[in-house]
Parts: sequence; structure tokens; C-alpha cells
Amino acid sequence: MRMSNALTLSQPIRVMLLLGALIVGASVLSLNIGFIQLAPFDVLKTVLGQGSERQELILFQFRLPRIVLAILIGMGLAASGAILQGVSRNGLADPGLLGINAGAGLGVITLILFYPAAQASVPFLLPLAALGGAALVIYTLAYKHGEVTPSRLLLVGIAVGFGIGAVTLVFSLRMDPNVYRFAVVWLAGTNSATTWSYVLALLPWTTVLVPLTIYKAKMLNVLNLGDQVAVGLGASVEWQRRLLILIAVALAGSSVAVGGGIAFIGLVCPHLARRLVGPAHQVMLPVTLLLGALLLVVADTLARNLLAPVEIPAGIVVAVIGAPYFLYLLARTS
Repeated sequence: MRMSNALTLSQPIRVMLLLGALIVGASVLSLNIGFIQLAPFDVLKTVLGQGSERQELILFQFRLPRIVLAILIGMGLAASGAILQGVSRNGLADPGLLGINAGAGLGVITLILFYPAAQASVPFLLPLAALGGAALVIYTLAYKHGEVTPSRLLLVGIAVGFGIGAVTLVFSLRMDPNVYRFAVVWLAGTNSATTWSYVLALLPWTTVLVPLTIYKAKMLNVLNLGDQVAVGLGASVEWQRRLLILIAVALAGSSVAVGGGIAFIGLVCPHLARRLVGPAHQVMLPVTLLLGALLLVVADTLARNLLAPVEIPAGIVVAVIGAPYFLYLLARTS
């Protein structure tokens, strides 16, 4: 029995180790390449404190915060997608498709409209504004008769997402031209203006919510069995569903607040994780987190270098990867 368990666990562990190595490799590559190239030896010297001031500025103030933030955002969006797919029992659920990203975007744009300095001087307010906007969408519109049902969550989220996107665009048109340019790029999903303050603004959310998500893995397994079976097993279905949706909203909202409207990570990564290690959330969730981090680090590196010195929003690169996969999933589901 012990030998069987060891063999069962060896595959997920190998996958996690491989993904961890790929994240490290992609991060090191991202530190080296850019409009201003840094040789691997120069990067090593700079890390050891022997680089020039210019190299230290490029490495520690521009590239390293972007990589760290991409890892945090990728993990947050991927975890949010995995929770939503588990709660709704629908493989097409995603923070972007359910209107959570749109609600978070509306919260941030509203804050910037009335307090333009927030995006630069008080980045810690951005996740709070995003959480407020995203929670408003989910709990005000999908909540009915004392519960949030999976089908209503999906239908309301998709419908409201389009409407909120239009309102967000109207709000952004009322901004100062300089702030408007920032808003347009931000809505497409970008890490271009990243500083360590943005990393510090997101880090507490990720540090608390990601372990909580993994802790709730067994409950997601129970909810996947259906409400009647879950109740029969002693689960408080409605309370657990509300809590898990709140965690998903907080993860997506805080990630969108600092990274913009990056879609498809929450959709694609859970599916890839299930293919690699199976549907059990105890192993699927950690793999999903690593896949989200890897995908966004690679996407951000490509966005920064494909048309350098012009930068493509990372959200567009992710969409180019994710949209065909979404169509494939849609066709397969149909």
C-alpha cells in the first residue's frame, strides 16, 4: 500500500520539480535579455554586488520586480480559475469570463478617475478597489434566494462582464490624457510600470490566499461530487461555496489590480494541470500555481522583447496563447 502511494505521488512531484526548474530558467533568461542585453556573467556579477550602477538599475529596479510580480500574478489568476472551475463544476469558468476581472477593472479605474495619484503613489489601494469591484459583481448580481448557484454565477458573470467593460471604457475616457494612456495599457494587461511597491502591494494577498486555497483542496474535491453528495458527506455546501468564491474573487481582484486585465491564465492552467497530474485538487492546485507563474513569466518576457523597444502588453501575448485553447475546449465541450 505504501509503495502504491509512493508511486502515485512520484508523478506529481516530478511535474512540480520540472515546472519549478522551468520557472527558474525562464526567470534567468528574462534577466539576461531585453532592449539592453546583459550577459550571464554580468548578471552574476551584479547579483554579487560587483556590477555597475547601470546594471544594478536595470536588474534590480526594472527586470527583477517584473519577474517577481509576474510569478505572483500568474499564481493568483491560475488559483482563482481552479477554484471557480471546482465550485461551478464547469471547465470553462475563468475570472475573465465570469466578469470578475471586469469588476476589478471597474473598481481600479473608478479609483484612478477620482484619485489619479493612486496608481503611482498609493498602489496598496489598488487591490482593495479591485476587490470591491469584483465582489460587487459576484455577490450583488449572482446572489439570489440566499445562495450563489453555479449556473447563475456563470450566466450573470458573462453577461455583466460585457456591460462593466463598456462602463469602464466610458470612465477611462473622462481621465486626464496621461492617466488615460496608462489605463488603456493597464486594461490590456501589462507589467511595464512595475516597481517593488507593486510587488509589496500584492505579496500579502498571495501569501495568505494561496496557502488557504491549497488547504481547501479537499473541500473542492467534495463540491465536485455535486451538492447532494457533498451534503451527505457532511459539508456545509453554501457556506463553503461562498468562502471559496470570496477567495477566488480576492485572488483575481488583487492580481488584476497590479497587472491589469490578463485573461485565460485562470482557464488554461487548471486544464493543463489536470492533464499532467489528474483532477485531485491536492496535487492539481500546486501544479496549476506553477503553470500560472511559468506562463506569465514567459509571456511577459516575450511581450518585452518581441518588438523592442516597443512593448506589447503581456495580456495580449497570453490571449494569443489562450484564445485558441479556449476555442478547442469549447468545441470539445460541445
